[in-house]
Amino acid sequence: MTTQAATAPKSGLEGVIVAETVLSHVDGERGILLVRGRTLEELVAMHGYEGAVALLWDGFAGEGLTRDGMRAALGDARRRAFARLGEWLDAAARRPLGEAVRVCLAALPDDSAPADIVAAFPVGIAALLRARDGAAPTAPDPALGTAADFLRMARGAPVDTRFATALDGYITTVIDNGLSASTFTARIIASTRASLADAVLGAYCAFTGPLHGGAPGPTLDMLDAVAAAGDIDAWLDTKLKAGERLMGFGHRVFKVRDPRADVLRGALQALGPDAGRVAFAAELERRALAALERFKPGRRLQSNVELNAALLLEAVGVPRDAFTPVFALARAGGWIAHALEQQKTGRMIRPTARYVGTLPDTAAATS
Repeated sequence: MTTQAATAPKSGLEGVIVAETVLSHVDGERGILLVRGRTLEELVAMHGYEGAVALLWDGFAGEGLTRDGMRAALGDARRRAFARLGEWLDAAARRPLGEAVRVCLAALPDDSAPADIVAAFPVGIAALLRARDGAAPTAPDPALGTAADFLRMARGAPVDTRFATALDGYITTVIDNGLSASTFTARIIASTRASLADAVLGAYCAFTGPLHGGAPGPTLDMLDAVAAAGDIDAWLDTKLKAGERLMGFGHRVFKVRDPRADVLRGALQALGPDAGRVAFAAELERRALAALERFKPGRRLQSNVELNAALLLEAVGVPRDAFTPVFALARAGGWIAHALEQQKTGRMIRPTARYVGTLPDTAAATS
């Protein structure tokens, strides 16, 4: 038996174009992220989450979609999602939150409309948070936006408008980020003509990994560890000498500053100086960037979306184990847009693997 010789391709499909899209554009070298041609600043200030969903879905889930129309559609869909809680909540509530959300999504019918899939997230996550506190689910208020209604349902009471605005800024900012692992998963599943519900469930499963949507929670663990150590510089030096990664710094795509980090920093500042651990985190960020420059000169490592995202979610009262599900709540609108675009314009995705294993001698002789 012989081993087939081959030149190894670049791993992780890096640099390989697998689709054409009108949905989002990422330029990691210049720190640019556009959603349907809009900057993140414009998206947050002028459109909000419902407006961003309308932009992404326009032409795929309807024509001439608007922010007001999407707000009404998602509000109605939350009422339908609440009516279906009895189909899955009791069984899911006994599981850890991330797994329980997976059960919620698996309970969606195959013919679920896009709005019903998105609405399953805020209603399901809020109901699960209430259930573990021994409280009954809070019915949605269709007149509210997604962010405000999620916080209200999770707490069982109205919330400070500042918190709702900050969370809306967060879920708008992270709604799409090009062809990430979870978005690619959604497109692969949709390319087989499986249902949108299947595509979003698969995307969520890919999203929960610690290298993807599971990152914001551990960022707060890092802040806890630094605070407990009592010496920021000594803690940083120990970590970096050991070759360990600093959560919240560096990004595979954004080689300069992550544009989402700056938008979320503005949302945090709008909450006021008493919002969570913003001052401490800012000092940690300053010292961490200096330490990274000492240990890894020329690497251009900057803070990414994880740090400010974790601080914002903590400040508005989202439990740490709900960070990834709430991140997925935001990204669901983008996943659906990509799945719809793939169904409309793309073929079934079927890449080829390069075989590097052994071959029978007879096959090797003819290869």
